[in-house]
Amino acid sequence: MAIYVDIMFLRELLVDGAILSTTAWARHLKPRPWRVLVASSVGACYVVLMFFPQLTFLFTFAVKVAMSFLIVWIAFGFASIQHFIRNIAAFYAVNFVAAGAVLGLYYLFMQGSGKVWKTIAFVNGNMHVELKMGLFYLVAAFCIGLYIYRTVLTQKRERELVQTHLAEVKVTIGERIQTCVGLVDTGNQLYDPLTRTPVMVMEASLWQDDLPESWLKSIRDAQVDRLVAGMDEQPFVWQDRLRLVPFRGVNRGSQFMLAIKPDAVEITREGQVFETRKVLIGLDGGKLTSDGAYRAIIHPSMVQQ
Repeated sequence: MAIYVDIMFLRELLVDGAILSTTAWARHLKPRPWRVLVASSVGACYVVLMFFPQLTFLFTFAVKVAMSFLIVWIAFGFASIQHFIRNIAAFYAVNFVAAGAVLGLYYLFMQGSGKVWKTIAFVNGNMHVELKMGLFYLVAAFCIGLYIYRTVLTQKRERELVQTHLAEVKVTIGERIQTCVGLVDTGNQLYDPLTRTPVMVMEASLWQDDLPESWLKSIRDAQVDRLVAGMDEQPFVWQDRLRLVPFRGVNRGSQFMLAIKPDAVEITREGQVFETRKVLIGLDGGKLTSDGAYRAIIHPSMVQQ
């Protein structure tokens, strides 16, 4: 059997470089490219050494761990023990995810149980598994695993970021009290242009027990100006509280949002309670988020002392 050391070195160089780059991305690090290249080269050389029988002592558990520490140190340096440990943990996490993806895809595309059993052998009561895959398959499976890992991690961080900006909302209108979870959006700068009153947006469906069904349909269809024009024909108990707030939608021209003047709005965030009476509740006809994590957009001025 012929072994092409140069191809083995190049493959390991690419794989180690991808793992280190993904680790840096996961840890929000920006290492210099030459450091990543040197660390990848050290890892590739270490793998090539396995073909020399006289160097088998280099492949014990302790040496493998020490080599991983060396590779991470070369790539990312040593700022502090805590920083270094986090880099090591991220490095191993990326390795395990990539290895699991390669193994999973290998058996996923394997046809028939006979081929599965051909990869398994029992020697002296121990089971040995042999994987036979080409370079292209290995690289493709590895890249897919890293892509899945990065996608999952990105979504997790986005959810964590959203969670830090969530707050409990309590709206009081007369004897009616409505509660929900809201998102503090620093980009929300919607004000009533006449009174400079901040506007907090809520899903109109939260008020479906208080609003006529025809009103909900008009809000969903963005036809609230017609709704207010026909107010005399269909009286409403909160008629004196209604306002029309102009705003500019995304990729759209100027529109109007139906808003209600509440008696008070109470925001509870991180143990702090903010109460305001100068606010309008803008009604949105859709869903603010697909998973229902929040149902209101809180104006940033409402959570300031």
